[in-house]
Amino acid sequence: MLQCLTLELEMGSFWLNWLAKLGYSDVTGIDYSPLAIQLSGRIIEKEGLPNIKLQVEDFLNPSTRLSGFHICIDKGTFDAISLNPDSASEKRKQYVKSLSRALQDKGFFLITSCNWTKDELLNEFSEGFEIVEELPTPTFTFGGRSGNSVTALVFQKK
Repeated sequence: MLQCLTLELEMGSFWLNWLAKLGYSDVTGIDYSPLAIQLSGRIIEKEGLPNIKLQVEDFLNPSTRLSGFHICIDKGTFDAISLNPDSASEKRKQYVKSLSRALQDKGFFLITSCNWTKDELLNEFSEGFEIVEELPTPTFTFGGRSGNSVTALVFQKK
């Protein structure tokens, strides 16, 4: 088994299942919803993936045991937090603080966003993180200009 402490934020279990099937151990998924954890637990059990741990956690107010991860993966949590009508700016700052606590030094953060551009994400994660790579995503052209509907970036904790 490949030893890599991996955290999927507010998961739907796709990444967890994929990593576990590749042979990774110490894979953890969190969600603030107990029902989401129950559903993911049934999927994981059905697929026979015992090396996945699930926890009910609010990532903006995480427990102390949510730390030391090599990799954190986000495929929509930051977007959802950003759309919160109550103190979205403060919640984004809290997200970055929680992420910094969850990751070990030199740990990696993978984010996929459909609401933020590369430049905007670079700005949001400028304190404590540096860009490693922009992952390719589908492009489209409209009105003579090309762009992406999704941004996928890899950061490393400084």
